[in-house]
Amino acid sequence: MLRGALGQGWRTVADSPPPGPFRRGFWRSPIRGPWLTAVLGSVLLVGITILFVTGLASYAAYNPDLRSNDMTPGKGLLGFYLFDWPTEPYWLYRLNQGVHVTLGIVLVPVLLAKLWSVIPKLFDWPPVRSLAQLVERVSLLLLVGGAIFEFATGIVNIQYWYQPLPGSFYSLHFYGAWVFIGAFVVHVGIRFPRMVRALRSRSLRDELRTGTAATRPEPLDEHGLVAADPAPPTMSRRGALGLVGAGSLTLFVATAGQSLGGPLRRTALLAPRGQILGSGPNGFQVNKTAFAAGVTAAQTGQSWRLELVGAGAPVAFDRDELLAMPQHSAQLPIACVEGWSTSNQLWSGVRLADLARLAGRPDAASVLIESVQRGSAFANASMRRNQILDSRSLLALRVNGADLSLDHGFPARVIVPAAPGVHNTKWVARMTFVEA
Repeated sequence: MLRGALGQGWRTVADSPPPGPFRRGFWRSPIRGPWLTAVLGSVLLVGITILFVTGLASYAAYNPDLRSNDMTPGKGLLGFYLFDWPTEPYWLYRLNQGVHVTLGIVLVPVLLAKLWSVIPKLFDWPPVRSLAQLVERVSLLLLVGGAIFEFATGIVNIQYWYQPLPGSFYSLHFYGAWVFIGAFVVHVGIRFPRMVRALRSRSLRDELRTGTAATRPEPLDEHGLVAADPAPPTMSRRGALGLVGAGSLTLFVATAGQSLGGPLRRTALLAPRGQILGSGPNGFQVNKTAFAAGVTAAQTGQSWRLELVGAGAPVAFDRDELLAMPQHSAQLPIACVEGWSTSNQLWSGVRLADLARLAGRPDAASVLIESVQRGSAFANASMRRNQILDSRSLLALRVNGADLSLDHGFPARVIVPAAPGVHNTKWVARMTFVEA
């Protein structure tokens, strides 16, 4: 009798949802349904896969297993794929990070539209009908929450607005990505056959030819996406897809110039470091000025010395002595994790390989580069052997035929092909070459 009473009570609760979004009649859009959801989902399936792969590559580019480079505490199990980041092609990191950031921004309207298309499922009543449904809803929570978290933290990083974050962007974004991709893979595995059936249920060409007046709801579906009592259409599916596409295109125009360069740099309104600073040899972008980094002319003036540490006693050189050494040139850009990059600049200075020999470590496995800057996690960086030995890897003293400006790292900075911009350390004070 008790079991029967409990069962009856449960059925009463299940049949009496609270008012508002928990009732199916609340959702009345005539264009919401499996087909529109599947179209948006297929775009995200491709886009998020690219974002994840380029994100993993970006993490590898930081050489997180080297001294001073580890931006997250998780280079063990989650760092199983790490590899020696190459220096060829020299534009590799610029391309990788440009794709990662620009695509992430462009997908924001698609993500929002996808969440809108499935929002009735977030208010299913009763919330839990079975253990299987409970597992599905938890995975959905991780999927939606993870997507919002990853996109939000990425945008915060692009805008250099770290105050809302409870910790390091690198750790939060890295671990969040793994949680999200796990839920994403489970979700795709469960829903992929359903998505394929939905895509085949209607013709994209026909939908793109159908205006608002001719728009009709999809047939009622067992999953509850189609409105039980649809309202008259105020927008066609063609209009909805066009609106999403226009939003993505607008964001592309307002972002991509920071990576692509050319005339689009002027339209990179969402890229704080994407636009050109001014004219002249040093008139290109910087991540942080000397003033913002707390670097003063006194630290980089006549008393400045470059200290080389290696096999024997440390040796030191002033700037004139470095200029008297054989000078080499390289045409290289600066590319940063936030997605912005410069065009190729003509750098000149002393090769890192030559400095390794002066330090008594011509076959050094890595080098620790330290800046006069203090109080920043990015004041130091480590490079691998392949980066040291590349003939284009320089301790740059001049750029575009002129001395470096203080903002660009005077008296000396590192420039290495395909390396993240933050590892091209400015205001270099010490280089320690280390054996394997």
